[in-house]
Amino acid sequence: MQNRHETDDIITRVAQAGDVKAMLACDAYAQTHPERGQAVRAAVGKGHCQVAIRAGQVAGYVLTHGDFFGYGFVSLVVVSPVHQRCGVGLRLLAAAANACQTGKLFTSTNRSNGAAQRLFAGAGFVRSGQIDHLDEGDPEFVYVKFLP
Repeated sequence: MQNRHETDDIITRVAQAGDVKAMLACDAYAQTHPERGQAVRAAVGKGHCQVAIRAGQVAGYVLTHGDFFGYGFVSLVVVSPVHQRCGVGLRLLAAAANACQTGKLFTSTNRSNGAAQRLFAGAGFVRSGQIDHLDEGDPEFVYVKFLP
């Protein structure tokens, strides 16, 4: 008998140009903010985007870059509402960590975003600091994951 989890059916890989339409379709913010689509296309073009496939569908994506004070940085994690709380976010963060070429991987979220904070903690990130005055009254919490 095989022990299976929902996360066993999630595949992550480097996103390709043909994935962009489906990626943006699962991202509600992208529907009303064209600059999100531009950022996604740019990241995909540079190979800085991983996509998660679950049940044959794009379930989410993660954007990264390697210029956060010389370290890797996860700038965006998006999981389709249909696929949330199924391990997609954890898989995407693991894919970002595996692709990271530095000894540390950083990310951040607002104090008000408890779901992202729980996701980061579950993925092995720890609080590293705080940035004030980006969004008044809602400081940005910075997280780090130390990589082997």
